[in-house]
Amino acid sequence: CVTFQLACCCGTAACSLCCRCCPKIKQSTSTRFMYALYFILVTILCCVMMSTTVANEMKTHIPFYKQMCKGIQAGEMCEKLVGYSAVYKVCFGMACFFFLFFLFTIKINNSKSCRAYIHNGFWLIKLIVLAAMCSGAFFIPDQDTFLNAWRYVGAAGGFLFIAIQLILLVEFAHKWNKNWTAGANHKQMWNGLLALVTLILYSIAAAALVLMALFYTRSEGCTYNKVLIGVNGGLCLFVSLVAISPCVQNRQPHSGLLQSGVISCYVMYLTFSALSSKPPETILDENNRNITICVPEFSQGLHRDENLVTGLGTTILFGCILYSCLTSTTRASSEALRGIYATAETEVARCCFCCVPDGDADAEEHIEKRGGQTVVYDEKKGTVYSYAYFHFVFFLASLYVMMTVTHWFQIEKFFTGTWSIFWIKMVSCWFCVCLYLWTLIAPLCCPTREFSV
Repeated sequence: CVTFQLACCCGTAACSLCCRCCPKIKQSTSTRFMYALYFILVTILCCVMMSTTVANEMKTHIPFYKQMCKGIQAGEMCEKLVGYSAVYKVCFGMACFFFLFFLFTIKINNSKSCRAYIHNGFWLIKLIVLAAMCSGAFFIPDQDTFLNAWRYVGAAGGFLFIAIQLILLVEFAHKWNKNWTAGANHKQMWNGLLALVTLILYSIAAAALVLMALFYTRSEGCTYNKVLIGVNGGLCLFVSLVAISPCVQNRQPHSGLLQSGVISCYVMYLTFSALSSKPPETILDENNRNITICVPEFSQGLHRDENLVTGLGTTILFGCILYSCLTSTTRASSEALRGIYATAETEVARCCFCCVPDGDADAEEHIEKRGGQTVVYDEKKGTVYSYAYFHFVFFLASLYVMMTVTHWFQIEKFFTGTWSIFWIKMVSCWFCVCLYLWTLIAPLCCPTREFSV
């Protein structure tokens, strides 16, 4: 039994170390969960490295801390082992890990090839390699030049991941509505669930809009904030009306307010993120002292709004990663980048619509039942998802984590002015609206082409 468990660490059964009472799992799903687990572990490490509390505890409780820092040339207070510099190096190792696997897994068509075996197994070895790559970044010579150059790569990759994250979000919204709408044809319960979830989503979006208007505006000044809150709120209302318009409904019966509610909530998050990144506005009070306006009073000097943005951003990121792991295929996501959508299929409505029904697993040709959890080898004839695209998304996600955890540190120096991050986030917000709007009007603009979501 011990021999078998050790073999599983390097074998193709990613989750076979789990107990036998666990439900069966597909090899494609277990592989994606293992890579997601590695990603989450490194992300948590990055969050810990950015914590000032952890840095202070290390100084207090580790004997000869200052001497050790000087010995490894990490600075007098080990600033190269904690803070944004350490996060950049750790994420560099993780990004290199996923980028190498992206190159290694290009054009793998089934799980029978040698490269597919490496992709689906050898988890202990890959964990050691990942740890070695993250650690090795600390020994790169000329650290200052490396960090300055790596920021450019991180900024470009982070922006690209935002675009892919928007595509995943739109795909998720359409898939959710299509699945539950299909269930409404058989049971009225799904209509009730659709109405309830839609009401909750719009309530969250409306509450966020009111709170931003309350905390980020005032009767005098704050012109940018007032205009942008009003414009983004109006865009959410506009796409909602377009989604239920008769011309769109005729071409896309599955289009509805659920998708618009999801997009509206995300637009409100991006608006909040942009407003929290805007340079502070100051005015003179009655005592001729500079006071900051157009920001919440509770955040002045405490950066609580920035921490909230980081927390929400990390939660959305993990949600996208989890969605990629749970969904029956990520190939649809990669094809969506090229404007290719899956054909309509018979939908079986379920609460966890991202998971594949158990009946699908029974149809697979090979089920592994040796010790531990049952693993279904579902990629013998063809891969369920694009291996290369999967690793490329994780590569970009590594760069996005690096920039998000460090609050896009010093990225404003790459652009003219100090408003760069604010406008980048606002543009990504408008891009999200345009992307969703295109999925609604594309069948009207191209009537000869078949679109299904």
